[in-house]
Amino acid sequence: MLIVEILFLLRDIVIACVAAVWNFLITPKYKDVKDEIVLITGSANGIGRGLALAFARRGCILVLWDIDEAENEKTAQLVTEAGAKAYPYYCDLSKRKEIYRIGKKVQKEVGDVTILVNNAGVVIGKSFLECPDEEIENSFQVNTLAYFWTIKVFLPKMIEKNYGHIVNMSSSLGLTGINKLTDYCSTKFAVVGFNEVLSYELQHDQYDGIKTTLICPQCVKTRMFEGCKLRKNHFAGCGVMGCDELCVVGGER
Repeated sequence: MLIVEILFLLRDIVIACVAAVWNFLITPKYKDVKDEIVLITGSANGIGRGLALAFARRGCILVLWDIDEAENEKTAQLVTEAGAKAYPYYCDLSKRKEIYRIGKKVQKEVGDVTILVNNAGVVIGKSFLECPDEEIENSFQVNTLAYFWTIKVFLPKMIEKNYGHIVNMSSSLGLTGINKLTDYCSTKFAVVGFNEVLSYELQHDQYDGIKTTLICPQCVKTRMFEGCKLRKNHFAGCGVMGCDELCVVGGER
């Protein structure tokens, strides 16, 4: 039995190596996402807004969730100007029941989400003992648990059709720790583990039409990290964030 397991493992390693070499040498064809219903959390600014516009240019229908209504409406306007449909919603991602409520509203008013991009996040930017308990809880609610709740809302329909794509935004800080970002790094480490296990579950249950993607951006200059300074020769040659104080904002990056 052990020998059989080892043989299967060796087979999988060889297949993975061949696939990696193939994908390196041959540029994969872009996935056609025209008319897909794409939901992006934290869409009011930064990476969220950038993703919304990128999907808009590819002919998607955009569902935009953020706590910053004014900026989210601006994102919706930019999406419309790019020639795509946009449906902005106010959603406090720190509240599980609100995520479920707005999720059902989206399904009723727009349709079944086929691409879910979990992008929203917050950060405190203080040393561990200076972080208020309620703000630590809020970081985990928005940066990690909200991912659980949004996926619980939209995954059942994806499973029913064996079709969909879940994108979870982590961070390079979900792979290594940084000074004064205890809350943020911890939540992003959790997202890495969550995405890995979720992917395994979908594979195990043979839902091969549902894809997952984990994204770990590094050193992106956005509102979320205003006031951060980078020190060279650290953190994979990029820098360490020496943050004296960071403001919590509605949309991630």
